[in-house]
Amino acid sequence: LYKSADDLPTYHLANIVDDHLMEITHVIRGEEWLPSAPLHVLLYEAFGWQDTMPRFAHLPLLLKPVGNGKLSKRDGDKLGFPVFPLEWRDPKSGEVSSGYREQGYLPGAVLNFLALLGWNPGNGQEIMSLDEMVRLFDLSKCSRNGAKFDYVKAAWFNHQYLLRQPDSAWVPSFDALLRRQGVIATAAQEEAVVRMMKFKVIEYVDKLGNRHKRNVSFVSDLWPLTRFFFVAPTEFDTSDNFVRKNWQETTAREMSRLADVLAGVVDFTAEGLKAAVDPWAESTGLRPWNAWRICLVGAGQGPDMYELAAFLGRDETLSRMRHAIDTLG
Repeated sequence: LYKSADDLPTYHLANIVDDHLMEITHVIRGEEWLPSAPLHVLLYEAFGWQDTMPRFAHLPLLLKPVGNGKLSKRDGDKLGFPVFPLEWRDPKSGEVSSGYREQGYLPGAVLNFLALLGWNPGNGQEIMSLDEMVRLFDLSKCSRNGAKFDYVKAAWFNHQYLLRQPDSAWVPSFDALLRRQGVIATAAQEEAVVRMMKFKVIEYVDKLGNRHKRNVSFVSDLWPLTRFFFVAPTEFDTSDNFVRKNWQETTAREMSRLADVLAGVVDFTAEGLKAAVDPWAESTGLRPWNAWRICLVGAGQGPDMYELAAFLGRDETLSRMRHAIDTLG
């Protein structure tokens, strides 16, 4: 009972001695170790250590998201979610499995998500700091049943943690994202995009429903939503409802008139642009903003037009407008 395959009483003996010498007070492990618990108790008693024997707790297993049985690496490969905290390379096959860090999960989000698999504080609270989890955790509130591993919920937790991060915490990740896309931006540009897009884009997408919320669970998901800040639209989808509705026969002439107004704006800031364009739009009876968005973005998305134009600057703004006028006519 005590010996391993090499005929040495290594594992169980070492386990007990190590825990005793380290003065371990609680041993918390998976339910597959239940058969070993009586043996470990007997060993503590045999050594006369029963007074310092730790309390044993056996947690239920993490179960597959789909079907029955415990969670495995194969489930992650099949459904596209990581099962390792960090990238792991199989020493035999050389196969690389991406980890939570490499896929853009925040440490706090992973910890929060994992803590609630098989345990809850009993107050309905889901988002908790580490200090809160330490304060609220109670072994007696752990479930006796296995917990389904919900990888969609894991992405939701990451989304919530992204929302709670200060702007400054986004910039390094956003810089790495831009570099992967071949874009080298200045620190001021990155900070400006983060400031404009972080809450505005995510809150906007939130309004579209749960399906879309998952699209901004990671910093990398912001690239399709921020690409136009750094890459000018070259083509325009005339079958798109927004483009078709807002680009009519007279739109090119109206955009040319707006371009003339913008060319004369001295204070090319969001405030200066608004002060110049709003009175012009009122005096002409035109509502240029949606067509202007098509010029600068190529679609019906993005932040406030004055903020966007100020970010792009006069030359880039006018260049994009000329290209749209020439392309869409």
